[in-house]
Amino acid sequence: MSDLEFNNKLLSLRDNLHYFANSLTSNREEAEDLVQDTYVKALTNKDKFIDNTNLKAWTYTIMKNTFINNYRRSQKANTFSDSTNDQYYINIPRNNDEESPEIKISVKEINKAINNLEEVHRKPFEMHTQGFKYKEIAEELDLSIGTVKSRIFFTRKKLMKALDDYQN
Repeated sequence: MSDLEFNNKLLSLRDNLHYFANSLTSNREEAEDLVQDTYVKALTNKDKFIDNTNLKAWTYTIMKNTFINNYRRSQKANTFSDSTNDQYYINIPRNNDEESPEIKISVKEINKAINNLEEVHRKPFEMHTQGFKYKEIAEELDLSIGTVKSRIFFTRKKLMKALDDYQN
């Protein structure tokens, strides 16, 4: 598809893009900004568009992702801190060198439940909780990724059942 064809097809989607942007933002000005951002991203990334595919769906995806990213960015920017006189007391980190007896018992019970698992389920679960990726676990234990995922899933289920007393 030539650049001229691409641009003409993109411009023909203007009404559809405006309608979709309005449904996402519920604000006319923000919708207009979103349409403009979508056009800019579509034009700068037109080399990534595959000919004979759905241009409308492609631009809708760009718009939806742009909206989500903008929303997340605005949520981070809208955080504020408490400016009351008690802020100093609120933000003091609680340094508790000693664990409470309840926590010690809970940790013992959790470790006991984990240790009671069969080796084939315990090993992938422990590796996962230590930060290993599924792929790394699969390579280390010579298993398929699907097997690793299912074993971790079922191990979580078993632990949730065994530790039912500790849930809410």
